[in-house]
Amino acid sequence: MQTLSLPDETERPVVLVVDDAPSSLGMLCDTLEASGYTVLVAADGEAALQRLELVVPDAILLDGMMPGLSGFETCRRIKADAALAHIPVLFMTGLSETAHVVEGFACGGVDYVVKPIRAQEVLARLHTHTRNARITRMARDAVDVAGMGVVFVDAHGRIAWRSPQAALWLQALDAPSAAGLLPTSLEPSLASGAVIALVTPAGTRLSVRNLGTAALGETMLLFATQREGAAGTSASARLADAALTPRETEVLSWLAKGKTNRDIGEILGTSPRTVNKHLEHIFEKLGVETRAAAAALASGQLA
Repeated sequence: MQTLSLPDETERPVVLVVDDAPSSLGMLCDTLEASGYTVLVAADGEAALQRLELVVPDAILLDGMMPGLSGFETCRRIKADAALAHIPVLFMTGLSETAHVVEGFACGGVDYVVKPIRAQEVLARLHTHTRNARITRMARDAVDVAGMGVVFVDAHGRIAWRSPQAALWLQALDAPSAAGLLPTSLEPSLASGAVIALVTPAGTRLSVRNLGTAALGETMLLFATQREGAAGTSASARLADAALTPRETEVLSWLAKGKTNRDIGEILGTSPRTVNKHLEHIFEKLGVETRAAAAALASGQLA
């Protein structure tokens, strides 16, 4: 039977398989190995958490019902750890009742496969989720590489998501806030079109711009540094004033690295035509006419 091949043969993705009867998954593990994955195995939830202290896999295949710590509780603990929360968890279990499926997704799973396992089906699902997770991480990192950070805030003022750089700046502000809520000093940024300036205790000057409502009614905040010096300040201010969306920032970041429209489309999972449309908006917002001018402006912030 033909197996799926991974797009990048130079790096083998790592998948952690957690099941109290791993011997019964021999065919699945063999299929994964043959398809380019490095397979790690844990016999229960506690063993899985111990492995995750040593290695961060690209995906986790998790049995729902195991002695001791259940798969559902194991998933909750994984998602509660900021360093592990990005890992896609796929449940594979004999529990097929609706309540079990709902619990699997509620605790953070991205997919639910009922036993008996069909190796090729699991492989196809795993391939899709692993690729999507990698693209998401690349996009998230691209925002931070551009010298900016992004925070999404829900209607109740709770932080729904933050890029790693934004998380560092929030921590650096050392501003009082209730658990999970946006710091009080940043609340003015939730006003439509708001732009506020802050200084961290270490002296870093930050601008926070409200980019409007994103998916699920969440407010998108763009963080950027205000560097000292004419050239750096000009470039930083110009990018901040452009109010690029997160996707436009991703496109600009990859453009600054010399990527073509086709390359950027493959990285972000979209078409070259869509990338070109984003570039048209970016050029207009930045007040430039060429790729080279936009790349030069962004490269000044990458240094």
